[in-house]
Amino acid sequence: MEILWVLMAVVLFGFVLLPVLRRRRGMIEQVAPGHPDAADPANYGFVRQEELDVRMPGPDQDLLDVLDLVQRTQDHRAASQLLAGTEKEGERRWQRVQAFAGAASLELKQRPGGVSESPGGQWLRVWRAEAPKDAGGAAVHAEFLVQQAWRTSAPGTDEFRIIMEEARSACAEAALLAPGDPVPYIVELSVARGLAYSQAEFDQLWAKILDRAPAHMGAHLAALHYWCEKWHGTREQAMSFAEAAAARAPRGSLLSAMPLFGVFEHLPEVNLVSGFYQSEVVTKAMHGALHAVHSARADDPMLAHVRHLLVFFLVRGERWSEAMQQLIHIDGHVGALPWTLSPDPAAEFAVYRALAVAGYEANGGSPATLSH
Repeated sequence: MEILWVLMAVVLFGFVLLPVLRRRRGMIEQVAPGHPDAADPANYGFVRQEELDVRMPGPDQDLLDVLDLVQRTQDHRAASQLLAGTEKEGERRWQRVQAFAGAASLELKQRPGGVSESPGGQWLRVWRAEAPKDAGGAAVHAEFLVQQAWRTSAPGTDEFRIIMEEARSACAEAALLAPGDPVPYIVELSVARGLAYSQAEFDQLWAKILDRAPAHMGAHLAALHYWCEKWHGTREQAMSFAEAAAARAPRGSLLSAMPLFGVFEHLPEVNLVSGFYQSEVVTKAMHGALHAVHSARADDPMLAHVRHLLVFFLVRGERWSEAMQQLIHIDGHVGALPWTLSPDPAAEFAVYRALAVAGYEANGGSPATLSH
């Protein structure tokens, strides 16, 4: 065990002294190839770093197939059909709207267009023009504008406000096209954060979501950001919101994991004290998340989100075996917190995975003892 912590100390020491210190919560610097902690993921059936999928937290083959078709043909119709057949109140519709909007936004960034080239994401513009009453297209367009605001401009600038105001109008239009759909209002939660809605305005928006999907995990995670102290609330308000959600969570709901997300949102930017991750507050939040994972349906679209965050905390808390149990369920996809906060989510995930393997083996574990 001593040699493991020596190796981890070297990694953390390098992190502190890096001239380009990345100001992010509890991050570990990447383990270089050949480092003793850089365990071969193939020994555990894990996917190699270069093959990790950064687009989503877990598998959704229907979405991947449609995304590939839309981007290859620039024809929006398959996306429209997929969303039309996706349950309105469920988590998966929200995730798919985000994925389509993100794909269009990334295309536009890669191909902004010019004299001889059409801009990327043209299929979304055609979708809105050809089917202005399509609720799915309207929701994707609203989310696209929100992502564009956050990616291309800084909060507080005129450019940011103009795009966000357009997004707010797009949310209202999408809501009119699908009265029972919570997704347009969930998109607006990000607008509320960006445009600094008053707490009374935010409460009115939140009430509309609760009326339509009271146990929607994605909506709760989006709302949590508003209440964080870095935005428009306080640490106490954010934790109160998360704990209230957990307390009223229906049986089998992942809302029991909300306090762990609240803790994550308020982690110190640099924390080298391992005991913090074994503290009562963190341990209680982890236990709530573990209970939620064990109680949830295996096909819950939000399950992977909770498992990814658990890996972060379990590795930090030196709970190697439990971290490995989460990894066998999520390995292969890294499009979730905390990895998406990194410029290279796959590399960030690979570091924690390597540390989990090293800790597991240092305590007598091996591929033969890891149950699947």
